[in-house]
Amino acid sequence: NTPKPVWNPEIVQPINFYEGWARVPDQEQYDNAFKIQWELFLKHVAKNEPFPWDLKEGAKGVHLAEKGLESWKKRRWVDVPEL
Repeated sequence: NTPKPVWNPEIVQPINFYEGWARVPDQEQYDNAFKIQWELFLKHVAKNEPFPWDLKEGAKGVHLAEKGLESWKKRRWVDVPEL
């Protein structure tokens, strides 16, 4: 249950809010995503290995980033049309 404190400057806070806290375990360390994709691309070029993303996928990523900036500037939701 969430404690429901009442602020009263005349008394000491009876609820110890730290008691209900739990430690969050350390997260797994992730490598740089740009580096990983760049390595995949270089393997594609040098070893003719398959590459999962084409120019259209890159354009979709740029389009989404632009819509994110537009949404931030307008301070509202914006539609993301299909490319």
